[in-house]
Amino acid sequence: MKSTNRDIIQWIEIDRGALVHNLRQFRSLIGQDRTLMAVVKANAYGHGLREVSEIVLSAGADWLGVNSVEEGINLREAGFDAPILVLGAALRGDLEKAFRHDLRLTVYNTETIDALGRLAAKLKKRVRVHLKVETGTYRQGLRAEDLVRFVRRIQKHPGLVLEGLSSHFANIEDTTSSAYPDLQLKAFLAAVDRLGRERIEIPVKHMSCTASSILFPSTHFDMARVGIGLYGLWPSKETLLSCRLQKREPIELRPVLSWRARIAQVKQVPKGSFIGYGGTFRTTRAARLAVIPVGYYDGYDRGLSNSAYVLVRGRRAALRGRVAMDFITADVTDIPGARLEDEVTLIGGNGREVITAEFLASLAGTISYEILARLNPQIPRIVI
Repeated sequence: MKSTNRDIIQWIEIDRGALVHNLRQFRSLIGQDRTLMAVVKANAYGHGLREVSEIVLSAGADWLGVNSVEEGINLREAGFDAPILVLGAALRGDLEKAFRHDLRLTVYNTETIDALGRLAAKLKKRVRVHLKVETGTYRQGLRAEDLVRFVRRIQKHPGLVLEGLSSHFANIEDTTSSAYPDLQLKAFLAAVDRLGRERIEIPVKHMSCTASSILFPSTHFDMARVGIGLYGLWPSKETLLSCRLQKREPIELRPVLSWRARIAQVKQVPKGSFIGYGGTFRTTRAARLAVIPVGYYDGYDRGLSNSAYVLVRGRRAALRGRVAMDFITADVTDIPGARLEDEVTLIGGNGREVITAEFLASLAGTISYEILARLNPQIPRIVI
């Protein structure tokens, strides 16, 4: 799609239709009776927190998942009234702000519980909490043997409501083996059973991420938390392969994000010219170079130096020299007519060519999540 954003030097396009399509794919997997959480943490994986939240809620998502209290407040101040669960850490100094903005919190520290209990009594309000149990990821979470004692501590505070029990898979995306996910699932089920024997009922049990939502229906429980798949990317090649090995028809995911910029200068340089910091590239012929005002400050990985390409007029233009803080340089010698302020595609399609986040991640030695999540929040997000 050709942009008409002539007055913007770089921008990110969010494809509303692709986002709605992906959400409906996951709704069809988990069914209408389960809650679907759209995970919009990290600025909606770089796509734009408010922009994505508006689209997914209008398309049928039930809850929003954020990493921080600040993200939750951002959404509340924008007028979103859907249930919001803070999946990450909340400092005790942030609890009152979370409380006042009706944010659900993930808990696993007794200090947090006691502070929340005092706040609930002070403000004469109730707050919903989700207890995270450790099943083998060894990040946030409470040991299974401490669960009952922890719940009893929650129950001492009349203003606290234990709404959910959660956990998170550690190795469901990096392998085609289900051995470790099976162990984690058994540990989660044992935790549920342990609480059940104490007549502690949990209304919302949730463990499922994108990969488990696709591969393991037994993990769906009461709510599925969908992140990377919502944005049209498979969590990994192994997840797609596992789907095929299970003889499941892979769902169709459509990438939501395109990243574009404009050429700031076109210059002619002689044969033998050293390009950029460190002189890491030297031209072997007279060349026309396009200077593009995008760099690692914007989230364009420095590891892409001298290895990636961008798209100009539907053709590939190789990067020459290092990625700098605010600029990259591409060779447009073989692209007739390339000129000042032409549109450049860094991620997305142009003509018959496409650059994917997965491709850039492979060049930079990382994963697509990082390529997307590091896109500078100050870059305008435009819904198309």
